[in-house]
Amino acid sequence: MSPETGLRVVVTGATGNVGTSVVKALGDDPRIDSVVGLARRIPAMTARKTRWAAVDLAADSATDRLHELFAGADAVVHLAWRFQPTHDPVITWETNVLGSLRVFDAVAAAGVPAVVHASSVGAYAPGPKTEPGVDESWPTHGWPDAAYCREKAYLERVLDAYELRHPEIRVLRMRPGFLFKEGAASEQRRIFAGRLMPGPLIRSALLPVVPDLEGLRFQVLHTDDAAQAYRLAVLGGVRGAFNLAAEPTVDAEVLGELLQARVVRIPRQVVRTALSTAWSLHLAPASPHLFDAVLRLPLLNTARARSELGWQPTWSSTEAIEEFLRGVRRGSGEPTPPLVGRKAG
Repeated sequence: MSPETGLRVVVTGATGNVGTSVVKALGDDPRIDSVVGLARRIPAMTARKTRWAAVDLAADSATDRLHELFAGADAVVHLAWRFQPTHDPVITWETNVLGSLRVFDAVAAAGVPAVVHASSVGAYAPGPKTEPGVDESWPTHGWPDAAYCREKAYLERVLDAYELRHPEIRVLRMRPGFLFKEGAASEQRRIFAGRLMPGPLIRSALLPVVPDLEGLRFQVLHTDDAAQAYRLAVLGGVRGAFNLAAEPTVDAEVLGELLQARVVRIPRQVVRTALSTAWSLHLAPASPHLFDAVLRLPLLNTARARSELGWQPTWSSTEAIEEFLRGVRRGSGEPTPPLVGRKAG
């Protein structure tokens, strides 16, 4: 694959938070001739150089369809992921793990020279919460109690074996921190807070306190910046894993400033018990196991992405969060089935 020639790229999960940004970034690059965006449902949105195709990765019929769509592609960017339902991990496993296996097998069968897989900070084993953070050699065992982390870690093991079987394929694993943009705000509210939580509640007058929890330090990245890293991964000759995150690291103090709220030290178990009760009663969609994982995830060192990909975030982490909060309050969303904007309350 030569960056001097026009490239054909296929993107799975192209209508989600990351996918919509990736197809735009690819379409804006003159070295990309065409993009095929795959999703379970065809969206109303348009993107430069992009045509859409419907594929459900959880279905057995996806195998033949993927072989057809991948034929002649120069790279596949694999973003498809299902976060819900957290109460039925078999359903997410069918899409996230079995669907990914179909994608990887189809890449090899079609002779695609490169696959860029959306891994995550969630694939990492618990680690230090201090700068400069862990590099890409940190163990990717995940937090076993959280389905999201368990599935991301499992696919890391799958790709370890896959690279040994297919050394001719350039395999890249992107491991970003938490990704936010205004156009995905409504979806993320529905996924993590629930459909009934009114967006206008997320303002300082109604959220006067931010809990200061042990381990509450994490990294954020604007989704459009992550998309640029994916674009560079497609075009470059590199392979392997890349951590992606922006500065500054987010903690209770940073959140308190963003929300103009008072920071109060609260025992972790108090919050965990409340989340567990809400989740058990189906009042909150995000599981307490994911809460446990977030408080244990290591901070990321992004030196490799900056030096080998030539990547640099243009948004700070606080700017990304501010845009997300604005989107939640407005009910913002992009014209795709997952991201469609909707206010609650």
